Amino acid sequence: MTEPLLSIRNLKVAFKHESQWVEAVHGIDLDVMAGRTLGLVGESGSGKSVSSLAVMRLLNERVSRIEADSIRIEGEEIKGYTESQMAEVRGKRIAMIFQEPMTSLNPVYKCGYQVSEMILQHEDVSKKAAKERVIELFKQVMLPRPEAIYDSYPHELSGGQKQRVMIAMAIACHPQLLIADEPTTALDVTVQLEILKLLRKLQAETGMGMIFITHDLGVVAEIADDVAVMHNGEILERGTVREIMSHPQHPYTQGLLACRPPMDVRLKRLPIVKEFLDGQWQGGKEQILLDLQITEAERKAHLERLYSRQPLLKVEHLQTWYPLRKGVFSRVYDHVKAVDDVTLDVYEGETLGLVGESGCGKTTLGRSILRLAEPTGGKVWFDGVEVTALKGQALRDFRKRAQIVFQDPYSSLNPRITIGEAIAEPMRVHGCGTKGPSTGSGALRDAVCELLEQVGLKAEHYDRYPHEFSGGQRQRICIARALAVNPRLVICDESVSALDVSVQAQVLNLLNRLKEERGLTYIFISHDLSVVRFMSDRVVVMYNGKPVEMNEADALFEHPLNAYTKKLIDALPGREHHFSNT
Repeated sequence: MTEPLLSIRNLKVAFKHESQWVEAVHGIDLDVMAGRTLGLVGESGSGKSVSSLAVMRLLNERVSRIEADSIRIEGEEIKGYTESQMAEVRGKRIAMIFQEPMTSLNPVYKCGYQVSEMILQHEDVSKKAAKERVIELFKQVMLPRPEAIYDSYPHELSGGQKQRVMIAMAIACHPQLLIADEPTTALDVTVQLEILKLLRKLQAETGMGMIFITHDLGVVAEIADDVAVMHNGEILERGTVREIMSHPQHPYTQGLLACRPPMDVRLKRLPIVKEFLDGQWQGGKEQILLDLQITEAERKAHLERLYSRQPLLKVEHLQTWYPLRKGVFSRVYDHVKAVDDVTLDVYEGETLGLVGESGCGKTTLGRSILRLAEPTGGKVWFDGVEVTALKGQALRDFRKRAQIVFQDPYSSLNPRITIGEAIAEPMRVHGCGTKGPSTGSGALRDAVCELLEQVGLKAEHYDRYPHEFSGGQRQRICIARALAVNPRLVICDESVSALDVSVQAQVLNLLNRLKEERGLTYIFISHDLSVVRFMSDRVVVMYNGKPVEMNEADALFEHPLNAYTKKLIDALPGREHHFSNT
């Protein structure tokens, strides 16, 4: 048998917490063959990224401890290498694409300089030759206008373009092994598909081995040859991608597959990983369908009841344009038409899905409806009142009835105040949550604690700070804050896009439960079509600021009419594995 490109034996990683060492990775073994891709799958905190950072020796040695029987590259033991020896290994023999390109690229240096710096570090070439190589690399990763991007700063590029710059940097010195750490998380499905195709193309051309780290088994189905499933620092299951996707043996793997919203059936709620670990779904797909599937008759009756009501929200010819200026006098020479002549209705109790790629205008439309971005034309009506004409206290009263859950729970919460105070703040502003005039009484705290329990948290969490919670818990806090003023309409702006599929399933189930309990109406904005189909009654597909297709969710996904809609659906990774083989 051919010797592995990378061979790891009994890798253990521990971190120092106060005076104790806490083990995060518990003696794992991994092999990566040249020309093959190993998908390393698991939830956040499972040890995937920590294991790869340990191999690269990029962990802080003051607070981490790495032990292993062996770490070999092409049979060469690197476990005992000095820092200077590892500096030669990094980039040249093993390269890494980090998860978040915006934080991985230096914002004060141009993109081309940062990539050429990598070449100059490892190879004896002139600056001119390095620049020429970088421009060729930018062409290889299919960046538009490579010469212009060479002289661009990271903030001037889109998320997909920044990720391509990171890939160019990683492959600049022709590494034997590429570690890709969640390189497509939170990217549009079309951009994600392009990145996956690019990585496969580069691998075929160079014969490099690859470790692809992700929480999404649908993505793994598109790119991996072999799969290792990690949970709590251990590898629970491994095999070829066909074996794992078709016949998962461990309940945890079965749960990861099943909690992804299916594209072939509609469920009342999504199964979650914990239920598989507890043995609840031992009957597999058949039991899930028996207990959770919504029949066609039930779906039809629900839609008939829903659309017999009056619209809660009416949007008429809405426009939100941003001026482009140039010259000494900043004259307007054109406009960015972020939202361009949008007309739609949202019925009370409905979930309307908004889908499209980044830059299509879906987030701006949501913000324009709430007047967080000021429309430049058209009208918005909410419960018979013209929102676009409201001012002062009347506008503040409207925002009490219409709330938004933002995409990033990390930046949505003030790190300096407790989560209880964060939820109580809008209640104080709008006079909610207390029966009397006093907002400092225990009644307000009781109301916040009740909200925390409604979203699956505990009353004792009131006095904790945002950094003490996981991403999924923070999103629950943001949902509780949005519900604090008893709104009728909630706009969910990419509110689950950066979450693990298992946590995502819990948050989606929570949103649907709260919708039923509180009689809410949702506008659900996302680039993830499987999530939108699960959540939505109707779907609007947006492109260049305009709606290009609108239909009942199942009909739109089963029989898309617009070419752009078909492109989005075709780009969804691992569609055949989302449900059918669990």
